[in-house]
Amino acid sequence: MALALFDLDNTLLAGDSDYLWGVFLAERGVVDRDVYERENERFYQEYKEGRLDIMEFLAFSLRPLAENDPEQLRAWREAFLAEKIEPLITENARLLVDMHRKRGDTLAVITATNAFVTAPIAERFGIPNLIATDPEVVDGRFTGRVAGTPCFREGKVKRLKAWLEGREERLENAWFYSDSHNDLPLLELVSHPMPVDPDPTLETVAADRGWPVLYLHKTAPSP
Repeated sequence: MALALFDLDNTLLAGDSDYLWGVFLAERGVVDRDVYERENERFYQEYKEGRLDIMEFLAFSLRPLAENDPEQLRAWREAFLAEKIEPLITENARLLVDMHRKRGDTLAVITATNAFVTAPIAERFGIPNLIATDPEVVDGRFTGRVAGTPCFREGKVKRLKAWLEGREERLENAWFYSDSHNDLPLLELVSHPMPVDPDPTLETVAADRGWPVLYLHKTAPSP
């Protein structure tokens, strides 16, 4: 039985759910729009450039979860999924997941974006396993802190290895689909690294190493 791992943002989705959740909150007036949009954009650029301080970003991105009632957060999330996420779920992405499902592979989304945002997105793809950054919950409310290791860069590898303990699946027979050079620590470990619509850095690495490149949402460059 093979393991099929999928990054979420800009891989299965034709956009970034973490960034768009911030946009949604700003549009709804849940957060100070000018301040939040400026910081959200800064962190997104730092992520793309490979210099994101993940703990600084999580302190920023998880704060609205702590500042609002869980029931209200769930209502906002449903509106967010309809407005921002549904249009980003493409037929190509669904076909990719279905290909692995029909093979009998174990399917898992593995993402740095927090589990509150991503759990219902994984469900929309019919993927039963989610490895994500976990927001801390105390007495039924989010605290704004992280529970355990953020699922980012080397932390993604650590979280995956912990998840694999006691399971039959192995990295030696695993596929991992990702768009980002931030995921190189995990791409380098699996037997089938699969860059998807890769960022420029990952595109260069893939070319150097002879990795196949998949284009789900973008047009493949001309040879």
